[in-house]
Amino acid sequence: MSDNPLDDKVRETIEAYPRLGQAMWRDTMVDSAVFREWVVNIGRRNARARIAHLLCELAIRLDSKAEDGRAYYLPLTQEHIADATGLTSVHTNPTIQGLRREGLISLASGRLVVHDWNALRSIGDFSELYLYLDEGRSPRD
Repeated sequence: MSDNPLDDKVRETIEAYPRLGQAMWRDTMVDSAVFREWVVNIGRRNARARIAHLLCELAIRLDSKAEDGRAYYLPLTQEHIADATGLTSVHTNPTIQGLRREGLISLASGRLVVHDWNALRSIGDFSELYLYLDEGRSPRD
């Protein structure tokens, strides 16, 4: 028994419902994988790669079959993108403009279109495996 009665209740519930315990464990593993990926994103990637990575992650979360020409409702401002990537909005604007000029994305009025998924993925060094979206995969795989 612990000093916290809530801990005891959680343990009792997990013992009574093992699948709930597995789901909680999986959720914890996914959270830690996302956290590790974002530490790398902020600490090691340049602005272009950070923004590309963010856009890839959002596209995958919105549609696990992201591909060229897919459009996504993405009501984020450049300030939101800057905050999420640890950049200033002053730096974010020309970086997004560069991705647009290269023909990789369109981003306007809350709508993101990915025109070249493979190039955006490559720039962002993005692999969706850390999101564990495939229900058949275990977070330990």
